[in-house]
Amino acid sequence: MRTRYLLPLLAALVLAPTLAGARSVVTDPALPRALPADGPVSVEWTDPAQFSDIRFSNNRWEAQQGSWVAELARHLQQQAARRLPAGQQMEVTITDIQRAGRYEPWMGINYGHVRVMRDIYPPRMTLNVRITGADGQVLAEGERKLSDMSYLQNSMPVDTDNLRFEKRMIDDWLRRELPAPQA
Repeated sequence: MRTRYLLPLLAALVLAPTLAGARSVVTDPALPRALPADGPVSVEWTDPAQFSDIRFSNNRWEAQQGSWVAELARHLQQQAARRLPAGQQMEVTITDIQRAGRYEPWMGINYGHVRVMRDIYPPRMTLNVRITGADGQVLAEGERKLSDMSYLQNSMPVDTDNLRFEKRMIDDWLRRELPAPQA
């Protein structure tokens, strides 16, 4: 009698990820580690499994869900392309990301998947950047460490983008790194 229920249960457990539409994880080694070259800005990233957001997370399974690395890379590529002077090229390698907030599962079983925003959990990002001129000469090169310690004070209450703090941090850095041409 028990085996009659055991086989369907095992089959359901094996097929559950397929039936539920398995969610993507940023640490999947089969995923690309760069955006397609589109315009003057190229963006790639190192292994997301080594990013601080996953390594030091209190809920690694939840931290690696989704396509947030590619989404941040795409935002960086699009915004940098708008600000980069004509003829210049920019190569960016993302080497670390710590998203805003942290998981605090000790708050209770219902909070294990909730990212809690506190002043002590600011967004951070480490990039290697190389900007070259139209003639191929290197104009700027090196590591950039981004962080936004006041991310909660600058937040917009109507913005529902899960990566709004990280995107704003990238935008702020690009305004400093690539100032608008003076008229």
